[in-house]
Amino acid sequence: MKKIITLTLVLLFGVSLLNAGGNITIKGSDTLVRLGQRWAEEYMKLNPGVVVQVSGGGTGTGIAALINGSTDICQASRDMKEKEYKQAEVRGIKPYRVAVSLDGISIFLNEKNPVKELTFAQLKGIYTGAITNWKEVGGNDARIIVYGRENNSGTYAFFKEHVLDEEDYSDYTQTLPGTAAVVNAVAKDVNGIGYGGIAWATGVRYAAIKKTDQDQAVLPSMETVSNGTYPISRELFWFFSGQPQGELKKLVNWALSEEGQKVAESVDYIPLPRELAEKNKIK
Repeated sequence: MKKIITLTLVLLFGVSLLNAGGNITIKGSDTLVRLGQRWAEEYMKLNPGVVVQVSGGGTGTGIAALINGSTDICQASRDMKEKEYKQAEVRGIKPYRVAVSLDGISIFLNEKNPVKELTFAQLKGIYTGAITNWKEVGGNDARIIVYGRENNSGTYAFFKEHVLDEEDYSDYTQTLPGTAAVVNAVAKDVNGIGYGGIAWATGVRYAAIKKTDQDQAVLPSMETVSNGTYPISRELFWFFSGQPQGELKKLVNWALSEEGQKVAESVDYIPLPRELAEKNKIK
């Protein structure tokens, strides 16, 4: 019960408990927050003298916290931007990046939506406003209601870069503060569409995705993300201020261990290939 209360307090009050107690804080990606919480719970069971505190807020928020020294670990669903690396350098921070799991950015549809698959071009059209009716992509004659993430989200940035070719999102995109909120909105909206991490799909279904009309459409799954056949696959990261030492090194190496990666799989995240997880461990 004590550990559950600790995690709840951190979600409410962010990293302030770190400053008071000197324990490990993890902050950032909402895509990763569920996994971070599970890792924290399991790690604290194995190490009763350690308190690991986890909060979300988005990748951008986590990176800012790392740069200003208010978190030990930044969870990120994208790499840091060049300007963020420069900001870190100015502050004397040398970011150390470790891939900790894999993810597929899934396209969420309402369970009553008849559309089964979408191409990158169709997704780009929907999210930039060029396509506004489901009948344009083989669905019902109804306006597409577009849901997405806020601009401090790493998933927002990754989707914009890799699917929208850096074009701006439509002004009609309804931005929501986390993947859970996106899923909840689409689950209640027969004409809705959203995107987010593979681990968050509850009460919605996935669209199969293909890059071009000639490709075979692929559904996101542990297998298709692991082997790279799902076309919107990515790595999820932990960032540190310099190479982690002491308890931080012990924590990340445990997360990358077979036991830690099984914890990821248990909450529907995609574990790293065994060879990559071993390579990423801190020596």
